[in-house]
Amino acid sequence: MTETPDVTVTVIVYNDAERLPRAVASLRRQTHANIEIVISDDHSTDNTPDVARQLAAEDDRITYLRLPENSGGCSAPRNRSLDIARAPYVMFLDSDDELPERAVELLLAAHRERDVDFVMGAVERVRVDTGRTSTWMPHLVAERRTVDGIAAEPALFFEHLSTSKMYKKSFLDRNDLRFPEGIHYEDQLFSAQAYCLATSFTVIPDPVYRWYIAPYEAAESASISNQRHKLTNVRDRIHVQGLIDEFLVSSGHTDVREAKDYKFLKHDFRMYAGDLPFRDEEWLTGFADIVNPYLAELAPGAYARLPRAERVVLRLVRDGRLGEAQLAARGLGHGVAPRETTPDSSGRVYWGPYVPESPESRTELDLTDLGLDSRPFPSAQFRHEITSVEQGPGASVVLSVRTYDPGLRLPVGPQVATLLIAPGRRRMKAPFRLDPVRPGAFEGTVRLDLAAAPLPLNGFAGTRHPVLQLTSGQLRNTSLLLAPLAFPTLRARVDYRGGALPHEVTVEPEGRASGRLQLRWTPVGVTSRVIRPLARKAGAKAGSRLRRAARLAASLAR
Repeated sequence: MTETPDVTVTVIVYNDAERLPRAVASLRRQTHANIEIVISDDHSTDNTPDVARQLAAEDDRITYLRLPENSGGCSAPRNRSLDIARAPYVMFLDSDDELPERAVELLLAAHRERDVDFVMGAVERVRVDTGRTSTWMPHLVAERRTVDGIAAEPALFFEHLSTSKMYKKSFLDRNDLRFPEGIHYEDQLFSAQAYCLATSFTVIPDPVYRWYIAPYEAAESASISNQRHKLTNVRDRIHVQGLIDEFLVSSGHTDVREAKDYKFLKHDFRMYAGDLPFRDEEWLTGFADIVNPYLAELAPGAYARLPRAERVVLRLVRDGRLGEAQLAARGLGHGVAPRETTPDSSGRVYWGPYVPESPESRTELDLTDLGLDSRPFPSAQFRHEITSVEQGPGASVVLSVRTYDPGLRLPVGPQVATLLIAPGRRRMKAPFRLDPVRPGAFEGTVRLDLAAAPLPLNGFAGTRHPVLQLTSGQLRNTSLLLAPLAFPTLRARVDYRGGALPHEVTVEPEGRASGRLQLRWTPVGVTSRVIRPLARKAGAKAGSRLRRAARLAASLAR
C-alpha cells in the first residue's frame, strides 16, 4: 500500500485466532476504504500469527505486528501500533468486536467538518448468549454536538471506552498521550486524560462500535470487567482511579473531580455492589479493606447525587457492617425495603436494628425520605424473601415466603398474596395467605403447580422469575421476590396439553443480580423436534406476507 491512508485502525489480539477474521472483515467492509489496518498481536501462543499473516496476504492495507513478548494487557499492542501508524487519524478495535460498516466514514466526516481533537459515537452492545442489542450510555450520545472541553459536560466521564473514538494522531503525539502499560482498566485513565487534554471534541449519535458481551465466558478468558470476583480486580480499579485523580491535579482539572467521583460510585462501585450478596465473608473483608480508604477521599457531593439505596450500601461497607451491606445490595434499583428500620426520638427512620452513632452514618442511613410509611400503596416498598424451596407433589414446587413491611403499610391480620409468573403471554397465578408473625413481618406457604402453566400452543423456551403481588382495596403492589442464594436445583418433565407439548422445567437460584427464583422452560421431544420448528417456519412466512402487503400498500399510496 503506497497511498497515505486517511485512518489507521489498530486491531489488538491475543490468542483469538477464531474471532480475529470477523473483526478484520468488519474493517474490510468499511464504506470508507482508504484505511490502514494494523493487527497488533500481544505475542499469541495459538495459531493467531498464521491467521493474521493470511489476512495480511489477502489485503495490502493490512500490516501484521507481533510483540516480542506478551505484555498481559491492551496498552502495549496499541502503543506499538501507534508508533508505526501512517494516517493522521487513529482508531482502536478489539479482536472480539467489530466496527459497523459506516463507522470510519461517519467519524472521519465529523473530523473534516470541524477541527476537533477526537470524535466519539455510539457503542452497540450485543449479548453473545441472547443476541439482544442495546446502546452503551445512550443518553450521552443521543444528540450530535461539539463539546468545548470536559468541564462543559463532565458527565461524559461515564463513556470511558477508547474504542468508540477516532483521534487526531497529532493530538495524541503533541500531548505524549499513550495507553498506560502494566495496569488494567487502561481505557479509563487514557480516556480521562484525553477528555481533559482536548480543547474540543465532537459527539455523534451514530453507532461506531459493536461490542460483544459474553457474561458467562469462562473465567480464564473473560474480560477484565467480568473478573470482578477477584480481589486483584478491585485493586486494579482502585489503582487506576488514584492515577486519574493525580492527573486531574497535575493538569489543573480539579473542577471536575466531583463528577469523576460520582462516575466511580455510580458505575464502578455499583458493579461490585450488585455482586456483594454472592461473596463470602473473607472476600467481603478483603473488599472493604481495599475500597474504604479510597471511598474516604471522595467528594461528599458525589455521594449526595446517588439514590438512597446505593448510599446505604456504601455506608454499610464503610462502617464494616458487611452482612447488612449484602442485605441492602439485594434488589438494588428495584425498590426493595430493608428487613427492619429504627426511628430516633425525632421520628427520623434509619436502616437496620439501631440508630447509627456517627453523624456521617446517620446522614447516609436515614431512610425518612423514602416514605416507607406514607408513599402510595402501588409503589410502597416491601421485602419478599423465599426462605425455603421444596419439591411438591407431581410437577409442583412448594415455597415458604416471608414478607417484611418496615413501614407498617399492611393491616393487622392475614394478608392475601399472589405469586405471578408468565411463561408466554398469559399469566399464571398462585394465591396464598401471609400470616403475621410479629409487627411488620408475615409468613406463608405457596404451591406452584408447574403443570398448570398456560404455555402457548407452540410451547415456550425461556426463563422467568415470579413476582409477588399484594392488594389493598382496589390497589395492587407488585414487587421483586428474592430467593435463597443457594438451594438444590429441581427438574421435572411436564407433558403439557395432554402430553402433546413436553417440556423440561428447571427451578433454580438465579445466581446473579438480585438472586431471584428462576424457572426455566426447555422444549423436549416432539415440542423441540417438530412443533417449535414448524411454528418458526410459519412465523417467517407470515412475516414475509406482512412485509409484502406493506410494500404493496406503500406502492398504492404513492
